[in-house]
Amino acid sequence: MNVYQQLKKPIISLAPMEDVTDTVFRQVIQTRGRPDLFYTEFVNVEGLNSKGKERVIHRLKFDSKEKPIVAQLWGAKPENFLRASKLVSEMGFDGVDINMGCSVKNVVKGNAGSGLINVDRGLVKEIILATKDGSKGLPVSVKTRLGWESVDVEGWIAFLLDQDLAALAINMRTARGSEALNANWEHMGEILKLRDEINPNTLLFGNGDITSVASALEMVSKHNIDGVMIGRAAISNPWIFSGRENIKQEEKFELFSNHILLFDEIWGEEKDFHSLKKFFKAYINDFEGAVQLRKSLMECNCTEEVLNILQEYK
Repeated sequence: MNVYQQLKKPIISLAPMEDVTDTVFRQVIQTRGRPDLFYTEFVNVEGLNSKGKERVIHRLKFDSKEKPIVAQLWGAKPENFLRASKLVSEMGFDGVDINMGCSVKNVVKGNAGSGLINVDRGLVKEIILATKDGSKGLPVSVKTRLGWESVDVEGWIAFLLDQDLAALAINMRTARGSEALNANWEHMGEILKLRDEINPNTLLFGNGDITSVASALEMVSKHNIDGVMIGRAAISNPWIFSGRENIKQEEKFELFSNHILLFDEIWGEEKDFHSLKKFFKAYINDFEGAVQLRKSLMECNCTEEVLNILQEYK
């Protein structure tokens, strides 16, 4: 079953983000206005096929209420993509996405993520074919960037469009250089034309500097694409997919407490409490005393301390 064909267009999804889009955050988002499609954090295929498997497999944890959901994989060895995509299929995911866009130095130096833009295209093709073989019929997609240091639509993007992917999501930035700073949506017209020429069945998604569902739909209408991924804006606004604005502080406190409790319930001491702190500003902002309260919360060392301070503040 191809989830991309089943979903109504346009498809507005939560972009996969490292150390952000785990099952806790996805479930928090789901309670306040879910996207059409979820993606996991990116999961290293080499790690999944090593003795250290238990240190990474938690990234594939999900609840049925998060479906439809796509697992995102990254790495450099086709044989590990084959094994990892088999695992993903057996776990009940709705699709497999290959990360060819992460530009973090430690990922790129191993010829993974956006580092794949610079390797032999034969290896990239092997990775895609291995993932298709292992996925047991699940749709396989790729998330990438416009190019390495310069926009490479005719080369890199055209090559990916020729791989018979279910979907291609493009962060409208390059991995390095001046066009890595801001999303360059002006290139989407050229990409769409190529898509229609090479493989009109591959869905085309855009990503980059989208701050609301309204702006996502504007890009869909303007560029005639199949969908948009919303990324960083969701960190600062868990209500983003509902389209609601001006959320009352009482409701923010309530969701903040729910977020903390769910983290405790699902992860306990398995995950570092401090990873939660990136979300604090989403819930504590724009009211008198917010800065001081947030400062106090940032000094906490466990969820119990956070909940106690919130209770006292209320």
